[in-house]
Amino acid sequence: MTGKMKVNRFIEPLKMVYQEEDIPQIGANEVLIKVKATGICGSDVVYYYGETPLDTPDGKGPLILGHEFSGVVAELGEMAKNLGLFEIGDHVVVNPVQQCNACPACMRGEFNACSHVEVVGTMVDGAMAEYVKAKYTHVYKIPESIAFAHAAISEPLACATHAVDRLDIQPGQTVVIYGVGGIGLMMTQLCKAYGAGKVIVVARKDFGLGKALEGGADYVINNTDTSSSYYAENVAARVKELNGGELAQRAILATGAMQALQDAINVTGACSTIVYFGQAGPDDLLQVPVLDCLKAEKTLKFSWLAPLVWDKVFKLVDSGQVDLSKIITHEFSLEDAEKGIRFMRESAEPKVKGVIIVDPD
Repeated sequence: MTGKMKVNRFIEPLKMVYQEEDIPQIGANEVLIKVKATGICGSDVVYYYGETPLDTPDGKGPLILGHEFSGVVAELGEMAKNLGLFEIGDHVVVNPVQQCNACPACMRGEFNACSHVEVVGTMVDGAMAEYVKAKYTHVYKIPESIAFAHAAISEPLACATHAVDRLDIQPGQTVVIYGVGGIGLMMTQLCKAYGAGKVIVVARKDFGLGKALEGGADYVINNTDTSSSYYAENVAARVKELNGGELAQRAILATGAMQALQDAINVTGACSTIVYFGQAGPDDLLQVPVLDCLKAEKTLKFSWLAPLVWDKVFKLVDSGQVDLSKIITHEFSLEDAEKGIRFMRESAEPKVKGVIIVDPD
């Protein structure tokens, strides 16, 4: 396909340009997608503010950001066309972390450990544009019943699903979730869908805790704001109070805060499992009371990206077990993508997840 498209291209920290560019040309193993909606990820925010480098060879722009997105198939490369996997107009999303499928990690199905990935929106041009291309092996058809804005944030939902899979919830168990960003609120719904008996959400702000209650949390705890009606000075003691005198069997972290990870050790009891999903800093360290954890036979796991969960994700959304409308709080146009990124960082207005509506039709 030839022609022009509108893009909002990241140039350098604190600078994006809304301009017209050529529609990308696809190779034999690629699919061209007309973008419908693009999620604003926390990583887009830190790239924009220059707090972390891109995955480009020099760590710099220019680059079109946007790795959470949905759209429709606009053009097929020869390989995808010959396989009959897609038709023009199919509703699709993309796994932006496009692994090589040939290295030892990929042979084991450990796609999140592939060292030869190409990531749409951090290494190559992404979806803050009217069109984006992707390898056909990472393009997934979705039910047309799923709204494009909701489908656009299926990538973070996939990451949350992998993390909850690693939590290994047994029916009826109590789960403590730290964090009420988009991922934490997704985890709240997922834990209930996976059979948790009680879900207790811990965070610093009442707005997010209220959203957690809307999403199915049984109890919430504000561990910071002493004026909150949800406030508890001792989170472990409050968990025991809410859980019939026992500590939780499971805890999962959708925050990078080391204090939250430290606290998760305190709120979980014998034979418990803790999963850390939050983004850690390069110098973050955890102090583990080894003897206590040994005697309690606790398990600490880490979760990275979203291998082998995408089919499950679409079924969870299509069935209504996960309602992504509860996650999206703000929408922006493609022209206002930079304004949307700044809003997610700078605005004092309560918010959870912003989505760029690239094509509202």
